[in-house]
Amino acid sequence: MNFKMSIQQNLNQIKSTLPEHVTLVAVSKTKPVSQIMEAYSAGHRIFGENKIQEMTEKFEVMPKDIEWHMIGHVQTNKIKYMANFVSLIHGVDSFKLLKEINKQALKNNRIINCLLQIKIADEDSKFGMSATDASKIIQSKEFSELKNVCVVGVMGMATFTEDQKQIEREFKLLKSTFDELKAIQTENCKLQTISMGMSGDYPLAIECGSTMVRVGSSIFGERNY
Repeated sequence: MNFKMSIQQNLNQIKSTLPEHVTLVAVSKTKPVSQIMEAYSAGHRIFGENKIQEMTEKFEVMPKDIEWHMIGHVQTNKIKYMANFVSLIHGVDSFKLLKEINKQALKNNRIINCLLQIKIADEDSKFGMSATDASKIIQSKEFSELKNVCVVGVMGMATFTEDQKQIEREFKLLKSTFDELKAIQTENCKLQTISMGMSGDYPLAIECGSTMVRVGSSIFGERNY
């Protein structure tokens, strides 16, 4: 079986298992444009990258109807490079970051959608804010003044563990955080997305309420570092 078939087949196989309300973000980080184009030819349009520079390079040479999602940790000083095209920023973990995204979005005369990254894992290596911090931010006067960002949901990364019960607990924590925050609807905060679940655990994430999954290796094969 040639590789072209397999990316397309992998994509179709995963999509066939997803409920209608769940969006698939194909994680294309480290993958060459040729492979991403195979997924594109199979009809896929939503891709996730974790490095702004790599995403920008791909954006420049690829079709313009692609939705690019920034799923990695965001460095404040690099936001300007993606502000003209990024579709959704998953890893917003501070007010400072929101402020900078707003500033760069304003320069590009657009509103950038963001997800607040909530820390649900036990690991120190995972970024994110507490549910309390998230709640304070979206109810603050400072946040209400950011007219060029819109918080459309939350994102979380579970602990890297074999313990399914622990992963389930963490996913449920993100879902309950979402439910609490959803009550706060403002001009620039309209929560509808719960981004959780990756190649290894997305079926469990969907059971726990995920509406957006980030899948890479199950589509493209193992990563090329």
